[in-house]
Amino acid sequence: MSVPLRQQFDIGFYMLKQKVLGNKRYPLVLMLEPLFRCNLACSGCGKIDYPDEILNQRLSVDECLEAVDECGAPVVSIPGGEPLLHREMPEIVKGIIARKKYVYLCTNALLMEKKMHQYEPSPYFTWSVHLDGDKGDHDRSVCQDGVYEKAESAIKLAIAKGFRVNINATLFNNAVPERQAAFFDHMMEIGLNAITVSPGYAYERAPDQEHFLTRETSKKMFRDIFRLGKERVKQGKPKWRFSQSSLYLDFIAGNQTYECTPWGNPTRNVFGWQRPCYLLGEGFVKTFKELMETTQWEKYGTGKYEKCADCMVHCGYEPTAANDALAHPIKTLITALRGPKTEGAMAREIDLSTQRPAEYIFSKHVQDSLDKIHAEKLRNAVGRDAVEAAE
Repeated sequence: MSVPLRQQFDIGFYMLKQKVLGNKRYPLVLMLEPLFRCNLACSGCGKIDYPDEILNQRLSVDECLEAVDECGAPVVSIPGGEPLLHREMPEIVKGIIARKKYVYLCTNALLMEKKMHQYEPSPYFTWSVHLDGDKGDHDRSVCQDGVYEKAESAIKLAIAKGFRVNINATLFNNAVPERQAAFFDHMMEIGLNAITVSPGYAYERAPDQEHFLTRETSKKMFRDIFRLGKERVKQGKPKWRFSQSSLYLDFIAGNQTYECTPWGNPTRNVFGWQRPCYLLGEGFVKTFKELMETTQWEKYGTGKYEKCADCMVHCGYEPTAANDALAHPIKTLITALRGPKTEGAMAREIDLSTQRPAEYIFSKHVQDSLDKIHAEKLRNAVGRDAVEAAE
């Protein structure tokens, strides 16, 4: 099964508890980003375009575990940057598992075999390997040859050692449905537990701006891929296992009209708690409570903000689908049994005519952070001088 029953039960119980308590906004997955530094420079990434002084910053073990406790979400996803570059990552993961939270450790797998002995298989732990497609597609996506082969080797080793292993596949408009379907077939054949799939978000600072998907092209592409998946099952090939709800998959195939739920996957990184979501850094606050209570959520989302116009990414819409599933269990069951609809008219699209224009404030955040770093260095230098003078 793509998501273990134990995990499904725990998350479902958590959601029901929030409903009973009358909480309209609550987190499902904490996006814990302990560093931005990475050992790849992918053309579609907007996460590593920072000065070295910021790339060298790390969240400490205590800061990470405080964020987990403060947020309270049942699932913690650890993206980056490349988390395996963080020397204290094993201790962070152990601390989260001790709290009985489900951990997805995201990695490009370049260091996975070397570091694997630092982790133990657990019902609460999943390796989430960034793998966008077959050898040609993935190596092109990450702008480096040989990465796919290292990733597949690490996946096979982790499976053999008893770990749960998923892949996280981000697709762009140059994805070929037939190749993607063959790739998913291969992942099932080698014993992968599940696939997380999503259209790429159009990061404003990503080097490659040519290959991001519009909502229309996303829906058409995923319909083609899911149609091929159904045909393959009829041919006797394994059914693809996804780590996502059937309603989210139906959404990216154009069959649900959803608004995003940005508070469902809040982000904590070296800047603080990020407003409004993992994909947009439009302000940072010190506490999770401040994030939830002071963010102007109504200003964001498709139809409301230009930067959100084409977004269909799972970190914004999977919580929406999960809430819909809880509210409409029969629809959810029918969709799960049928699979994403790949024929017929698509659901109504959200009107973009009144969305507010994009604001570009990245440089200010970077400069504010650099000022703090420089001020801290100055205070430390003054303190050392004072100690030396006293001696």
